[in-house]
Amino acid sequence: MSVETNPQAVRRDKLAALEERGIDPYPARWRVDDHAASLLEAFRDDAEPITARVAGRVVSIRSHGKTAFLHVADATGRIQVYLRRDELGEKTFALLDCLDLGDFVGVAGQLFRTRTGEVTIRATEIVVLAKSLRPLPLGKVVEGEGEARAYHQVADQEFRYRQRYADLAVHSESREVFADRARIVRFLRNFLDQRGFLEVETPVLQPVYGGAAARPFTTHHNALDSTLYLRIADELYLKRCIVGGLERVYEIAKDFRNEGIDRFHNPEFTMLELYQAYADYLDFMELAEEMLVGLVEELHGGTQLTFQGGTVDVSRPWPRLPFLDALADAGVDVSDLSRAALAGEAARLGIDIAPEEGAGRILDGLFSRLVEPGLEGPVFVIDHPAVLSPLAKAHPRDPRLVERFEAYLFGSEWANAFSELNDPREQRKRFEAQVLQAAEGDEEAPNVVDEDFLRALEYGMPPTAGIGIGIDRLTMFLTDQASIRDVILFPTLRPEEGS
Repeated sequence: MSVETNPQAVRRDKLAALEERGIDPYPARWRVDDHAASLLEAFRDDAEPITARVAGRVVSIRSHGKTAFLHVADATGRIQVYLRRDELGEKTFALLDCLDLGDFVGVAGQLFRTRTGEVTIRATEIVVLAKSLRPLPLGKVVEGEGEARAYHQVADQEFRYRQRYADLAVHSESREVFADRARIVRFLRNFLDQRGFLEVETPVLQPVYGGAAARPFTTHHNALDSTLYLRIADELYLKRCIVGGLERVYEIAKDFRNEGIDRFHNPEFTMLELYQAYADYLDFMELAEEMLVGLVEELHGGTQLTFQGGTVDVSRPWPRLPFLDALADAGVDVSDLSRAALAGEAARLGIDIAPEEGAGRILDGLFSRLVEPGLEGPVFVIDHPAVLSPLAKAHPRDPRLVERFEAYLFGSEWANAFSELNDPREQRKRFEAQVLQAAEGDEEAPNVVDEDFLRALEYGMPPTAGIGIGIDRLTMFLTDQASIRDVILFPTLRPEEGS
């Protein structure tokens, strides 16, 4: 591509032209008094004149010799700007020669309505606030019959994930998703604060990782000459808070798992975990129902939730489906939960398993393949096998099981809760069993007993319920986004070629 036809080279030439005229193309500030949406709402033809002072990106330019029209977009929408050379003066009007789509400008002037009926700022002042040196894929917006339609916008999802700044600049619907995400987090905080929960912060770097079955990210602390891990869950530190007398605690935090990436998984993700003393998993079923119903009503004004073409009603109460009953209904013999018996069932059903997979991993794989896809929900899957839940309290009616539930929507789990194990003797046995699994090749099992956590339990932890909620997945459902990457501002991606 020649310099003459290189858009970036043309923009750099215009930048140089601005500086040659003594104009700073990157000034420090511009006072903003108004926004596009509020101005469009406030204007009335028979009202007092409105003077406006706005700033935003130039998203369209139409020049007509001695006059020109721009559209300037800010965070709330876009508004038209009318410029006349006679009113602005030759020098200011000549700025148009140096403007490109995507440039930030500040505009001051008075509102009026054009002959075509569009509310417009009649500019008395216009300044360049930031020269854009790279063209945005703005596409084309055509207005008609009371609505605006966008054409030729970016359809390449890889581009949108990798250059999220450009995606946000171009697509208002992307900005709306992340505004809704903020509303979701704000609702959850208010929901818990109103119920007496205390928000706390726990370590991201941990000497022993735990609270979930996952492979961690590992790092080294030079000053201490010790290995540390990015946390895979907040659970064990939040339980230490319960031991210490903080009876209701929660944390909204980043967790990290060194695992694969797919539609529902990102190595860095956001979790809400909360723990309440003197409660059990039955109490948290009621809390989970109340929480989700409140969220759906907050965002959608009712109890109907639509995701990727499917619609469910989240009204309470939700059905409760025992884990082993669901597997049995899918054709799995669950009378024997030994590894050998489960491996035989997997082979009979044509499901491959790896030699290092223990009974828990096999059970989880059978459930994921045979049951999960049909759980449109909302539904609670309850009473999981103990081998799947090393931190949960044993079920009083069946020693093979624990008091646990997972909440499902649209075939995917979004919340995981337990009546927490608080017997340090039993907890030690389960930790030691996990270490044995790690020694046998299970990369997701912790390879060391967390002695400090056991010491905390030995001081005494009251009966406690805990729940973990994936904020990213929940946001997918509430905003009808197909991939977790659509609700994470900067998702983990492969390095760009040549980087």
